[in-house]
Amino acid sequence: MKGSWWKILSVVLMLYVIVVGFLMPLKPGIVNVTPQNLNSGEEVTLEVELYNADITEQNKSQIRAWLIRDTTYILQSQRVNVVNDQLLEIDFNLPEHLPTDEEVMAFTLVVDAPDMGSSVLPSGIFVGQSGGNQSLGAEAWSRGGLVNLSVYKGFGIPYRNLLAETLRNTYFHVSLWFAMFILYFVSVIYSIRYLRKREVYFDQVGSSLVEVGTLFGILGLITGAIWAKNTWGTYWTADVKLNMAAISMMIYAAYLVLRISLADADKRAIISSSYNIFAFFIIIPLIFVIPRLTDSLHPGNGGNPGFGGEDMDNTMRMVFYPAILAFTLLGLWMANLMMRYKRIRNKLDEI
Repeated sequence: MKGSWWKILSVVLMLYVIVVGFLMPLKPGIVNVTPQNLNSGEEVTLEVELYNADITEQNKSQIRAWLIRDTTYILQSQRVNVVNDQLLEIDFNLPEHLPTDEEVMAFTLVVDAPDMGSSVLPSGIFVGQSGGNQSLGAEAWSRGGLVNLSVYKGFGIPYRNLLAETLRNTYFHVSLWFAMFILYFVSVIYSIRYLRKREVYFDQVGSSLVEVGTLFGILGLITGAIWAKNTWGTYWTADVKLNMAAISMMIYAAYLVLRISLADADKRAIISSSYNIFAFFIIIPLIFVIPRLTDSLHPGNGGNPGFGGEDMDNTMRMVFYPAILAFTLLGLWMANLMMRYKRIRNKLDEI
């Protein structure tokens, strides 16, 4: 890539991702509810802790709340009391019966207020019963439909339970891995071109792309470990996705060791180019196929959704997609510098 425009673009995009990614506020959400275990037939008061709530005198009297199950069984609250900007007391009169014969049912709590929009705690309330009438329960839990829900005013990152502010790491952890795969893919193209034409330039480009891609992969592991500590409580766990990612980095670490261990330049280029092609096609099933065949904590694997409504919305995509492009261009820039360094070193060795 000739010229400087793409380098300038990478800097502009990276600044955009950092500034907007960190400064854009999270939308209001539900942090915690107590108690979470209830019994049918009770009159209960739930203490609901909110995040980034915007409760004003105008909307205080218009706050509504529901317990819902798949939008089929809905129960509206009797009263919502505002304790402070981030704490609500919500009263529910639970029916005597549940709408199914299950001993315990999980319900989603929905809190709605003008300007603040709707906040959701998915399957966060558990209601138990000891025997019951299913038909009476279905009728009782159909009271109070979800109507005229409010919309959040302005831009904001969606609040995801458990993730909260760490959701911003999507712009960095995930984007680094996307950029890594793009760099690896381009390196395979140059490795194939070297094996066909045996021009040193192609080997220099391919190896430089692998080196920068591996750096991005290591940074992806580090940012992922930090994210895991904040959400799972540990930096690393015996999760198939994490283990496959670590093995993939070991495969490319072996590539780097291979290049260092071979003194003959032609032999080094031929063997490492061949190794690079096989390595890329090996890590594809390791990272994208195997984790989907078993249970996994990692989003996008083992039944967990990824890159859908459960992870991000269009507001996040306004930063996420530029982040992928920014890291990819930055990686190409770094690879370009590495390639120039190798060319200078080869010329010095010829003197």
